[in-house]
Amino acid sequence: MARLFADEDFPVPVVERLRKLGHDVMTVRQADLDNLGTTDSAILITAASNGRAVLTMNRRDFIALHLADSSHSGIVVCTRDDDVEALSKRIDAAVAPFPSLLGLLLRVNRPSRAN
Repeated sequence: MARLFADEDFPVPVVERLRKLGHDVMTVRQADLDNLGTTDSAILITAASNGRAVLTMNRRDFIALHLADSSHSGIVVCTRDDDVEALSKRIDAAVAPFPSLLGLLLRVNRPSRAN
């Protein structure tokens, strides 16, 4: 199972569901970094120092960080989804094939809606 570091904007119910699925998820709050205006690069460094991949909804900034330097512990960027169960399962499925997320950028997208 994955070792993840949930960014400040990441939904706590999804974190809790991922833990039930067996993932080791630390939050920014648990690292005492919430509400401090911690930069995205500092979040990435903190996650790496704890051997964790960042889990975030902040797609644009973290994709840019990855493109600038892929020497990190991994980044999982997600689209917003109010369906906690579905998002948790998509994240679980995205990380499952990889024994390590080192240097990887994984995109977990909400499925398109049929018209």
